[in-house]
Order: sequence, then C-alpha cells, then structure tokens
Amino acid sequence: MTQIIQSFEDVSANYDVAFVDLWGCMHNGIEAIPSAVAAMQSYRTRGGKVVLVTNSPRPWDSVAKQIEGFGIPQDAWDAIATSGDSARAAMYLGAVGSKIWFMGESPRDDDFFKPLKIIDNPVEITKVPLDEAEGIICCGPFDPLADVEVNRPDFLLAKQKGLKLLCANPDIVVDRGDVREWCAGALAALYTEMGGESLYFGKPYPPIYDLARRRYAALTGSLKDPRIICIGDGIITDIKGGIGEDLDTLFITGGLAAAETLTKEQPDPEALTSYLQKEMLSPSYAIGFLR
Repeated sequence: MTQIIQSFEDVSANYDVAFVDLWGCMHNGIEAIPSAVAAMQSYRTRGGKVVLVTNSPRPWDSVAKQIEGFGIPQDAWDAIATSGDSARAAMYLGAVGSKIWFMGESPRDDDFFKPLKIIDNPVEITKVPLDEAEGIICCGPFDPLADVEVNRPDFLLAKQKGLKLLCANPDIVVDRGDVREWCAGALAALYTEMGGESLYFGKPYPPIYDLARRRYAALTGSLKDPRIICIGDGIITDIKGGIGEDLDTLFITGGLAAAETLTKEQPDPEALTSYLQKEMLSPSYAIGFLR
C-alpha cells in the first residue's frame, strides 16, 4: 500500500542515500523547482547523500553544467549518474560496432562522443549515413515534437540490415515547461515493435543503478550496502526501476502523471490508487512534489 507523505523529511531518516531523478523532480526542463532543491539541501545537512540518477544521454559533467544553469546549486547533490555515461561505455566497448548512424540533436548531444577515460583501447567511432552503418546510437529524435512514426522508413532499413539500436535515454516523453517532447525511449520502443533489437542503459534497467551505486561508494569509500530510496516522477522508469532493484521508492505525482493522479498540491488518493493499479506498480510512498 502506497503511503502519501507530506514531505521527504517524513521518511528521509530511514535512508543513507537518495537516488533522485532530475527532470520532473528537481527541474522542469527550464528552471529548478525550489522546494526540491531545499529538500535535498536539508537532507544533506542531516548526513544523507544525494546521487542524481538521470536518463539524460549526456556525460555527468555536462549535466552538472546544465542544472547549474537551471538554478540547482552544487550543495543540493553529491554525485551524478547518467544513462549517457552507461551508454557511452557500451559504445566504446563496441556494442553496436564502430560505424554508427547517430540520432539526436546537434550540437546539444555532441558531448555523447567525448572520450571516456575509463575504457582501455576504446573502439574508434565514426558517424556515417544509415546505409553504411553497423549500428545506431540514439540520444533522441531529430525533432522532439514530431510524431515518432516519421522514423519508420529508416527503421525498416535498419532492421533489414540487422542493426542494433543503442538507446541512451529510455524515457518516452518529458515535459519542457508546458510542452511535452518525445525522447529516445519512444524511438527504441518503435524499433523494437518493428522487430529490431534495442539496447537500453538508463532507468529502469540495471546498468544505471550499478553506476549509481559506484558513484555512492566513491563518495563514502564504504563497501557496506547503503539504505537507498529512489525518487522520481516516471512510473515506468524511476519507480519500476527502483522496485526492480528491490529498493524503496517515492513517486512524485505532480510530474508526468499529474493529470492521471489529479495532483494539485497532493495527489487525489482515489485517482492515485486507480493509476497505480492500472500500471501494476506500488511505490513505497507518494507525494505531489518533492519538498
């Protein structure tokens, strides 16, 4: 049974570290959410650690610069684990070959191809047209507002060539302010539906949680398993992923599911129950907005 709480402080003493989603929890794609920033600052002053776990296809240092511009200060977090870093490691290990067709927005996604020092003898990656490619790297659609179906002809060719698609961001959609945009996860889902093979490296899949744990261990130097809570607004990413890792979860209902849960300040209990039953997931806690 999901418990609706009034603030993170109600339960935070039970956890050593919070794995916190960014988009929809800490910011709205344009600016920071002040109550969330304050909550994480307060948690850290009480001894908790904050690892931002995001399905951004960017390297962690690029994300750090981005969120600072949104107004999230460095004293609100301790480390960042991105799906981009997990996916980059796989790319440089040759998961989809060396000649790749790249899907994403340039120059925004160009940091994905920065050198990754932790990989010895990385594969040399070359961007090529689709008909010359050995695999696909997908950081997102070329146009995040266009219907994903526009990619079907290219994906048909890719499937016929037997190309694997490396998905650097499993999110289906995000809300940039009041505008909903498609993400790489929507493209990967279409490719899989068409019979292609998609490789995922963000939430809800295990590699990013392994990375987040390593980020936490690097902070503390401890081999002891920490008490972890996963916080996020994505029911099929943040919450499903946390539950899959057998971790407690805090569902932020005022993000992607605000309409379904009738969230104003807090979710409507009946609407929340109906929504969770439909999704067949049961987070430990729920709250309208992270605070």
